[in-house]
Amino acid sequence: MSTSPFVVLPSSHARAVDTFPASDELCQLLQEQIRGEVRFDPASKALYATDASNYRHVPIGVVIPRDEEDVINTVALCRRFNAPLLTRGAGTSLAGQGCNFAVILDFSKYMNGMDAIDTVNRTVKVQPGIVLDRVRDEAEKFNLTFAPDPATHSRCTIGGMIGNNSCGVHALMGGKTVDNILTLDLLLYDGTRLTVGPTTEAELAAHIGAGGRTGEIYATLKNIRDTYAAKVREKFPNIPRRVSGFNLDELLPENSFNLARALVGSEGTCAIILGATLQLVESPPCRTLIGVGFSDIFIAADHVTQILQYKPIGLEGMDGYLLDALRRKQKSVADLALLPPGDGFLIVEFGGSTQAEANAKARALAAYLKTLSPEPNTRIYTSAEAKRVWHIRESGLGATAFIPGVGTGWEGWEDAAVDPTQLGSYLRQIAALMKEFNYRSAMYGHFGQGCVHMRHNFDLETPAGILKFRQFMDLAADIALAHGGSLSGEHGDGQARGALLPKMFGPELMDAFRSFKRVFDPNNRMNPNKLIDAHEPHEDLRLGADYRPWQPKTHFAFAENNGSFADANLRCVGVGACRKTDAGTMCPSFMATGEELHSTRGRAHLLWELMQGEILPDQWKNKQVKESLDLCLACKACKSECPVSVDMATYKAEFLAHHYEGENRPLSHYAFGRIDIFARIASHAPHLVNAINNAPILRSIVKKLLHIHPNRTFPRFSQPFTPDRRLARDPRRRRDRRIPLPPEAPEVFLWADTFNNYFHPSAMRAAHQVLTTAGFRVTLPTQHLCCGRPLYDFGMLDTAKDYLLKTLGALTAQLQAGTPIVVLEPSCASVFRDELTNLFPHDPRAAKLRDQTFLLSEFLVKHAPNYKPPQIDDKIIVHGHCHHRATMGMHDELALLRLTGAEVELLDSGCCGMAGPFGFEKDKYDLSQKLGERVLLPAVRNKSVNTILVTDGFSCAEQITQNTTAKPMHLAEVLAQRAEP
Repeated sequence: MSTSPFVVLPSSHARAVDTFPASDELCQLLQEQIRGEVRFDPASKALYATDASNYRHVPIGVVIPRDEEDVINTVALCRRFNAPLLTRGAGTSLAGQGCNFAVILDFSKYMNGMDAIDTVNRTVKVQPGIVLDRVRDEAEKFNLTFAPDPATHSRCTIGGMIGNNSCGVHALMGGKTVDNILTLDLLLYDGTRLTVGPTTEAELAAHIGAGGRTGEIYATLKNIRDTYAAKVREKFPNIPRRVSGFNLDELLPENSFNLARALVGSEGTCAIILGATLQLVESPPCRTLIGVGFSDIFIAADHVTQILQYKPIGLEGMDGYLLDALRRKQKSVADLALLPPGDGFLIVEFGGSTQAEANAKARALAAYLKTLSPEPNTRIYTSAEAKRVWHIRESGLGATAFIPGVGTGWEGWEDAAVDPTQLGSYLRQIAALMKEFNYRSAMYGHFGQGCVHMRHNFDLETPAGILKFRQFMDLAADIALAHGGSLSGEHGDGQARGALLPKMFGPELMDAFRSFKRVFDPNNRMNPNKLIDAHEPHEDLRLGADYRPWQPKTHFAFAENNGSFADANLRCVGVGACRKTDAGTMCPSFMATGEELHSTRGRAHLLWELMQGEILPDQWKNKQVKESLDLCLACKACKSECPVSVDMATYKAEFLAHHYEGENRPLSHYAFGRIDIFARIASHAPHLVNAINNAPILRSIVKKLLHIHPNRTFPRFSQPFTPDRRLARDPRRRRDRRIPLPPEAPEVFLWADTFNNYFHPSAMRAAHQVLTTAGFRVTLPTQHLCCGRPLYDFGMLDTAKDYLLKTLGALTAQLQAGTPIVVLEPSCASVFRDELTNLFPHDPRAAKLRDQTFLLSEFLVKHAPNYKPPQIDDKIIVHGHCHHRATMGMHDELALLRLTGAEVELLDSGCCGMAGPFGFEKDKYDLSQKLGERVLLPAVRNKSVNTILVTDGFSCAEQITQNTTAKPMHLAEVLAQRAEP
């Protein structure tokens, strides 16, 4: 192994939690003087102790201001106590600049407004907490956009983008954030207010002549410019992606002494941004994407400069290792087939005012590529295909952050940039260094601007591993600088690269950087020791050589996480995909509350801190952790939508199982958790039970006892669909008998789940008819069985395991024979496909049941190739149950419905908000309704009379029927009601 000339000793993360002596007094005064939220409690500190980086700093406290006055008052009080400050956006920073021992200002909840877009000047003024996609969505109405668009565009804030000088795919079209800022409204730590932007020499002289604090700032900055101008021109690399260091080049005369742009990328170390005026650019309305496959990523990089001559608006690269990581994680697997053959890929986007113009540009590039020897493989995509290919690229960070069977990929050397002409050489040398250090990483990113992302399998838990990591960082920096590059090309320096800046800029410019910071922040109170005078990259690690988390015994196996609950919660790397609010299902509670506490990331961070035992006390009995998990709907969407597959539904069940050990549970836990028992009893006299449930006095008493909201109605019990009752009572049984089934007809076992069997037997009856029509001999349970799904919501895992063992025993014959088991309720199917093997990892019966379980749509598509669904002329809209989407996917259901000839629309409705017992609980009713009203319920109310509404989830159907007059149908009912006898 090469040795670094910069010798360091391995330093672990500072395990002791720093204290601020005046914390309580500061907290009290803040609560008295601001309208916003003041949070100095342990859980809030735990939530903000890390960002998406390797680093951890427990903050003094968190302030969520409502307006500028709150910010001014907060800064004044912090100044009184000499408390450091850190402004934070979405918390997705990768270099550690988003965490510090400071009072954190989080603007994302309230200070997220924007003015009307000025379409003449193509500008818009925004507050720092606004999410990028909100700005872009409004701008696109006028064929405009904010050009920088990092992969976190669905949750990153403009303030955070300004702090980090963010870029993204279309920086190739419109530049980095710094190139798209007109003015900034600033508040300094000393209380000074400034609005800054480009400054003429006359204006500069006037500012200086006015004196005071403003005059002092401009005079000092002019002196910095005049003193260091020659060094700036000499040492600042002339490449598209120089993000490292302060933007002193923006103070040069040729750049109009633009102080706003000089402060972009300062990572909160100089000033607080209260507002910004953004420059918008034209957004090509028509786009065409072409994929190019080379034999390896290095050859792909060699061809970047030639491709740039064709003027694309986006040019991204990714290697075969990234695709392998996605396959291992079962992410975007169907989409990967869209990429042309190869092991190194470029995806090139062209824009135009017409589709013909964009297509012509793509064809011109394709024609050029055909002249190369060897000729790369190319594919021009439709707009629908292009969306899927872009999704692969945007999955890069999540795909490489955690790879099953490989482990965690850590940031550190993840965004260096060089001139695109040097890219192939740079990547070859970095690959050689990685091989020397036995590190692995995918290579992907913004190849058109020479910026490549990586995440390496660093060992950050042993002294030797940490020293090796530090040596690698030093040598990698040498390689990038030897290619005329920048240590950071997008994510900023922070703590990951701040200590390396002297290698890039030299001592004179480092003095200039310090002077630049001090003119704004002379007492070093703004995000101290980040970027300037930074702590070493190997200090303050979230892990570290003394990382020894609590390793409690668990019910679930957590096999993919080395059997460790602590390791499971370490999966979250903070990219914040759970903070999106515009699409998908994850994370429904965050969509409703906007609280970090209720995001998947927030809960994972709390659980991780719980395993450390430093901030959060009482282990499993911690009440703040339970409060956070209480609003988790256990939708399981995080398992599929989270880039690293955090499984919060499982973590919640595990935590609650231990939280209630030795304690009495609320009565509602038993009533809802053991609903199968009560439903079975009620089935003997369902009409009588329904009458009792709806008697006004008794209904009120039961609701009060079970903590059910007054607006909820009890689902109605029915006579179950069991073999004896079906044959005795079903008037359509003769129709079943008229379907000739040969003796050798294959057997299928129809699972009689609690919800469809005791509440919605028409779905069971319909499924039986459909399967029989399809040529299968249908068998049913001969005893009461239940998967125990409601038990997981309350952590009643010992009982759940008993239920599953009973099921495995009862299905012995079917499991041995390989009989397919069709389950109608998606949440029950997900127990067999997911929780079962996590609870019984070594029981071969569990694996068999997992593999033999199918939803009705899956079974018909995969095992009944001759089945033809009835023809349907009406439109069908589909709401997918969360577990259906997360565990099985909706592809087979949609494919089967489309075979009917109907127009089929899948609603992007996310979680319905009912989620089993969740929506019935009194204190969760409002949130449940808010989630239902987000997309699903308005779509149901607005559907036409003849439109068929399909949802297979019992809870989803309940949310619809309890809020609308619509009558949703199970897939089985849709197929059966129109089938030929």
